[in-house]
Amino acid sequence: MGQSPIQFDRASGALEGANLWERTAALALATGSKISSHFSHRGYIGCANLLRKTLAERNIAIKLNEDAVFEFPYGDGYWSKLLNRSYHYEDELELLFRHSSDVDYTLIDCGANYGYWSVLVSSRPFGAHRAIAIEPSSQNFPKLANNAHVNGDRFETMKCAIGARRGTAHLTGTKHEAFSIAGGANAGGEEVPVIALDDLIDEGKIASDGRYLIKLDVEGVEVEAIKGGSRLLAGDSVILCEEHGNDPDHTVSRYILEQTPLQLIVYDPRSNRLETVTELSILDRIKVSTHVGYNVFGTQSAFWQNRISALNADAARRMQ
Repeated sequence: MGQSPIQFDRASGALEGANLWERTAALALATGSKISSHFSHRGYIGCANLLRKTLAERNIAIKLNEDAVFEFPYGDGYWSKLLNRSYHYEDELELLFRHSSDVDYTLIDCGANYGYWSVLVSSRPFGAHRAIAIEPSSQNFPKLANNAHVNGDRFETMKCAIGARRGTAHLTGTKHEAFSIAGGANAGGEEVPVIALDDLIDEGKIASDGRYLIKLDVEGVEVEAIKGGSRLLAGDSVILCEEHGNDPDHTVSRYILEQTPLQLIVYDPRSNRLETVTELSILDRIKVSTHVGYNVFGTQSAFWQNRISALNADAARRMQ
């Protein structure tokens, strides 16, 4: 990589190894996140990526906690929000992961990007869990592999996409956080191998009777991915899917609710609880921004349903 990475500690705010311009940029990136957080960070990525053009190419290593380091190219529009110490990335997922630190589970991190959740969930404060990070993009995968390496190679990486069945697909997109195989072969792009979630059982990567949290950040092929994991999802698994803010039909949630045996659960910021959804209209209220994703959970596991009930009880106690 040439220059060693800039170091930033989210707990203390200490920034080390940066020159004057890089320090100025860090202040701009953090301030921009604070200001744009009032309107769901609209415009932030574009502004950050413009600023990035003025910076030398090097990584920043963000210390997420005392046992987790997350590296990415300095100035990256998607991840630079982490320089704002009050920013929480997908806090409803962090809520579940933190509360599950004492559970013996494996994270299956599909569409892992640079590996943020695999880094965090495999760290000691989150329970030092086994994680399998799956990412199809040739552009993203080296950054994912680097994050595995800087954290002692404590999580596994696989270079493939997740779909309904084994095969190949074409990966397209201009933003590293939004590459997708949804366009089909005619869309061009990079040809990537595809596996189904249940193939992980058949390949001996995971046991069918284990406990799993399955993060599905697969940009438009969530339904296909769920179809390919029916055996895995019949056990002690929770699927964590993105429901897109610009989808008024709530396609992913509708499929989970109407076409699968899974219970649909969504984080409701009004009650600070993970609510079981029987009526999709609740999503009309929760999905307030069209340009962001909202996480919904699906499970038919009594074990995980009980854990989520306990998490809600803890949240209620904290609010008292």
